[in-house]
Amino acid sequence: MSNDVPRVPAERLAAFILRVFTAAGVPAGDAQTLANLMVEADLRGSDTHGVIRLPLYVRRLRAGGVNATPNIRVVSDRPSAALIDGDNGMGHLVMRRAAELAIEKAKATGVGWVGARMSNHAGPAALYVTMPLKHDMIGLYFAVGSSNHLPPWGGSESLLGTNPMAVAVPALDEPPIVLDMSPTVAAYGKVRLKAQRGEPMPVGWMIDREGKPLTDPKRADEGHLLPIGDYKGSGLSLIIGLLAGALNRAAIGRDVVDFVKEAGKPTNTGQAIAALLIEAFLPPLEFKRAVDRLIRDIRNSPRLPGVDRIWLPGEQSHTKLLDRRAHGVPLPKALRESLDGIARDLNIELLG
Repeated sequence: MSNDVPRVPAERLAAFILRVFTAAGVPAGDAQTLANLMVEADLRGSDTHGVIRLPLYVRRLRAGGVNATPNIRVVSDRPSAALIDGDNGMGHLVMRRAAELAIEKAKATGVGWVGARMSNHAGPAALYVTMPLKHDMIGLYFAVGSSNHLPPWGGSESLLGTNPMAVAVPALDEPPIVLDMSPTVAAYGKVRLKAQRGEPMPVGWMIDREGKPLTDPKRADEGHLLPIGDYKGSGLSLIIGLLAGALNRAAIGRDVVDFVKEAGKPTNTGQAIAALLIEAFLPPLEFKRAVDRLIRDIRNSPRLPGVDRIWLPGEQSHTKLLDRRAHGVPLPKALRESLDGIARDLNIELLG
């Protein structure tokens, strides 16, 4: 993103998001949680999963597609595993509850796995998979994508999604390793971002229904995303969908609802998060020192010609986090206008 894009302090952005959700009927405490998590997404550089999603979230709330006042509850509970019913609430609220419960179980038994059904889009996986890090735990996350854009390998019907998975591993002095990825070459949010900015997509992101490269993001409905590693990415999407969807009695395959096109319809989104207590295997300090050593070995290893730096998963997000905490969140003109439109529609104070 260009350095001349205007920036907004995180606190001001969070206050604006709080006003928006409150005006849309979300209780103040939940609205504050949503604001904090969404701003954290933007601070981490998840520009496709942060405040850019606010207009869609509000549209779904107002259309009745999302429950503004859910009764999020545990419906199945074992010492190391649980299932949460999100009562069609905002996914951020559901997954924060799931992460907290997974951590609580891991403290008691060494591992906690919590699935969620009747949830919704929850922003970037990194928000939740990093929560166990503060407790000397490893975090894992799986989710069913909020619409299907991926056919099974060799097929032409989109029966699979950009089902994300994430793993967070703590380090000692280095930034944690945080792998947050979809099994497609690009997440669909990046396609929408390209469309908003009027930019073409690179060849290799999508193909049309005849298998030819598709680079116009405004024609995305005419094609499919491509999986990473060909059939391996397609298989990975299937497995993630089974763990996050079928296992939780959540939507998968033809039952997945496109949350953009059907704003008034519940999605029954499925997600899962696991926390693994490092102390169950070895002292956390010893483990984190080993992670530091490996990070430095990788970073300082010989590079190919033209490569300035070898990045570890999560390092670039950590760099953006430090920069944006100090200098604010970049808000391109089109996004700012979109947020101003919400404020006028809800008759609340503009972002300013």
